[in-house]
Amino acid sequence: MLTSPCLACLLLLLLLRLSFPSSAEVFFEERFDDDNWESRWVKSDYKIEEGLAGNWRHTAGTWFGDPDDRGIRTYPDARFFAISAKFPPINNKNRTLVLQYSVKNEQKIECGGAYVKLMSGYVNQKRFSRDTPYSIMFGPDLCGTDTKKLHAILSYNGQTYPNKKDPKCETDHLTHVYTFIIRPDASYTILVDNKEREAGSLYTDWDMLPPRKIKNVHAKKPADWDDEKEYIFDPNAGKPEGYDLILREIPDPNAKKPVDWDDEIDGEWKGPKIRNPEYKGPWKGKRVKNPKYKGKWRIPWIDNPDFVDDPDLYVFQPIKYFGIEVWQVKAGSVFDNVLICDDPEYARQVAQETWGQNKEVEKESYAEAQKIIQAKEQEEKRKEDSASKYSKHRDRIKHDYVKDRWRKEEHKHRSRVHDYDYHDEF
Repeated sequence: MLTSPCLACLLLLLLLRLSFPSSAEVFFEERFDDDNWESRWVKSDYKIEEGLAGNWRHTAGTWFGDPDDRGIRTYPDARFFAISAKFPPINNKNRTLVLQYSVKNEQKIECGGAYVKLMSGYVNQKRFSRDTPYSIMFGPDLCGTDTKKLHAILSYNGQTYPNKKDPKCETDHLTHVYTFIIRPDASYTILVDNKEREAGSLYTDWDMLPPRKIKNVHAKKPADWDDEKEYIFDPNAGKPEGYDLILREIPDPNAKKPVDWDDEIDGEWKGPKIRNPEYKGPWKGKRVKNPKYKGKWRIPWIDNPDFVDDPDLYVFQPIKYFGIEVWQVKAGSVFDNVLICDDPEYARQVAQETWGQNKEVEKESYAEAQKIIQAKEQEEKRKEDSASKYSKHRDRIKHDYVKDRWRKEEHKHRSRVHDYDYHDEF
């Protein structure tokens, strides 16, 4: 039987959904609100024989914005996690496809994925693994300090293609909502927490098709192409008559020939020169547009003869499965609020309802949890330090004891040797 708070939540959810656009079609939605979620999902046996198959815990996590908003959390560490759900086939021809979910990486993930997959055709869900073909792979992937990818990988004609722009994911320990929108005009948008992270075209940001245009590598710059100077000085604009005859230096008018200078012996006297105050340098005049300048020459683009358009580039084989398949060194990712629909506005409102209204409370919960965690770590460190000091003290006592025994034995030995030497003398 539902408690009154749960009933209130459901009523609020119903009211919010009534306010959503009636034109939105929801293909699949999972909020993990009830304890029967496992009946709708299939856990894969992937890596179970090697003892490396991970498991899932139904929880809101260690910190949260709403304790009743539960998801599924990976555990334990160093495992492969694979789980999937099936739904009626989705045909996205002539319609927008929206994939959205939230994930909270509570652990210091070190190296591991937090992405999801959409799959077409038949999938043996009990054998769902990294080798299972997929249509879309989307979401965070972190490893060390270098890899902070937000995967957006699409399948086309049996091959997979990553997004060339390589968008980045969030790296903190709070919940984030990831949204991937693909439209019939082959445009796309990637949102993080309802804010645009990347956008563009399937034609340009994936290499599924050859480019429409290519550079004409055989083109050469024309011989008369001037791309050196866009502006030049007008040589005839107001140039004073005789300007070019003005000398840079002139004889110093104040210099006098030394009295002892002998022209016959010393040669003709030529006084020192000084800078001509009337000399203004080369005539520059005003700058004018160079009539020969044609701009920087660039290799021209031409139509690519290998390009063949596919108006259905955005269309996938009917999608039937949603799956989570990741490897994590450190487990602790909480997946929640999965949504596949055809209306970006509906997805935006769902994100606001499930994440936006609770994000500030979650931040406060996280801060309080960190205080508890830090206090626990400090207490454990204190115990370790105390144990280490005790161990060092014990080792020192043992060392002193052994050293004292060694001194006593050495003293006895020397006493025996002395007695032997003494009696030997007599």
